[in-house]
Amino acid sequence: MKLLDGKYVSEKVKIQIAEEAAEFLNKSGRKPHLVAILVGNDGGSETYVASKMKNCEKVGFKSSLYRYDNSVTEAELLAKIQEINQDADVDGLIVQLPLPKHIDPEKVTETIDHRKDVDGFHPVNLGRMMRNLPCFIPATPYGIMLMLQEYNIDTTGMHCVVVGRSNIVGSPMSILMARNANPGNCTVTLTHSRTKDLKEQVLQADIIIAAIGKKNFITADMVKPGAIIIDVGINRETSTETKSGFKLYGDVDFENVAPKASYITPVPGGVGLMTIVGLLKNTLASARKEIYS
Repeated sequence: MKLLDGKYVSEKVKIQIAEEAAEFLNKSGRKPHLVAILVGNDGGSETYVASKMKNCEKVGFKSSLYRYDNSVTEAELLAKIQEINQDADVDGLIVQLPLPKHIDPEKVTETIDHRKDVDGFHPVNLGRMMRNLPCFIPATPYGIMLMLQEYNIDTTGMHCVVVGRSNIVGSPMSILMARNANPGNCTVTLTHSRTKDLKEQVLQADIIIAAIGKKNFITADMVKPGAIIIDVGINRETSTETKSGFKLYGDVDFENVAPKASYITPVPGGVGLMTIVGLLKNTLASARKEIYS
């Protein structure tokens, strides 16, 4: 078993991003600029946004954070997004999920200018990705593809089973893994909570991408020997064992699955770190007008 080390890969890619950001600053006189909007005080969201802002600083980006409490109206939030859309100094805009129940996340996503949608969630970017056109690829799938590239894993002809069908991870991942590229060229099965005989489907997989959002959902009896395991899950539980007061678990029962795997990502230290790299690469591409002029 070989660990797919998100920390190692992300640090390596961030060195390259920092070099390219410095070149951009030298040529344009400004830094790539990422703006984040955070609503409420969700502990996980606070942690994720803080990490994104810290990483922007590390690679030489400018970052801005707008905070709102849970009482912000949908109209107020959408108006702020429109204002940021018009700001020529902003290259990327993300709105951290989840949002309060009175705010429609689909409206928020569609209001973000697709040319600044560095999370890759806008229907324009998802549609262009489906057609294999230049676009911002959703950050988590993008990060996973970068990791597979770094480890020189030839996925051609493999059977990839994706567990989870979200628009953020599962569905885009199924499209990317089926593309005529490497990583890619897989036969892909997209499964979910309503899939009949889910265990039997997963057992056939050469590559398992677990993104269903349930702690330790993928167990050892669902994994054939030598499978490649990509664990997208980040499930937080309170814990007295850690200083932070919580512990992170993946969607894969790592302890029991790892001995059967050829490659596996840990949680934490795996896909989560690569998601931030995908976000940074999209922001740099936006600043350099590589996707949209």
